[in-house]
Amino acid sequence: MENFNQNNIKYLEAAKRVKRLKGFYIHAVVYVLVNLFIVIQNVKSGASLSNMDNYWTAIFWGVGLLGHGMSIFLPNMIMGKDWEERKIRELMDKNK
Repeated sequence: MENFNQNNIKYLEAAKRVKRLKGFYIHAVVYVLVNLFIVIQNVKSGASLSNMDNYWTAIFWGVGLLGHGMSIFLPNMIMGKDWEERKIRELMDKNK
């Protein structure tokens, strides 16, 4: 029975990760499509492609997309699960 519970927990964790990956991929596709549309509209209107004002949306949204990607692909980089476990043990030992 315990093995079933562990498998169930692993399945739920994997399903959650897949959902987060799907969200990131959708975010990335929307980012590309919207910014491609903006560039095409700027070219059609005769705006210069060297004008920085045409790229602020892509730049700031790109920073957000980068943060989203880091939260998916590098979740344990700063304060991951190992850090949480170490901190819990440290606080438990301190309160003995």
